Amino acid sequence: MSAHTDPVDTLTAEQSWERLRSQELGRLITHVGERIDVFPVNYVVDGEGILLRTAPGTKLFELTVNSDVLFEVDDHTDTDAWSVIVRGHAIALESDADVQRADAAGLRPWIPTLKRVYVRIAPASVSGRAFHRSAEPDRDGPQEY
Repeated sequence: MSAHTDPVDTLTAEQSWERLRSQELGRLITHVGERIDVFPVNYVVDGEGILLRTAPGTKLFELTVNSDVLFEVDDHTDTDAWSVIVRGHAIALESDADVQRADAAGLRPWIPTLKRVYVRIAPASVSGRAFHRSAEPDRDGPQEY
């Protein structure tokens, strides 16, 4: 890689959504008071939102206290990597119509537990970056800090 090639590319919103659709495991980040939690969750992209399932517990409680969330998905190969961040609001689906639509999305728990609550993340913003992986540049001479 030449010294003039940037190893980081900013993804467009369309590219970010394409990458989100290509995966099924992400991380939900919640924030309540001084507590920040990260939950690995399987998900599907449903329209322009993220759909996941959960059960009563810490995750669902924190979403009811503060619906502001981050959702992160990434992937990598030996030569490339990417990361997409969705900032938005998470709400538990309550209407019969919303739950029926969510049921049709095909989201199933990865482990044999009952996850009866559908949660939709409505994005406020989506951003992503792609990384070109290669060897670290030479460290010749003094380095600025």
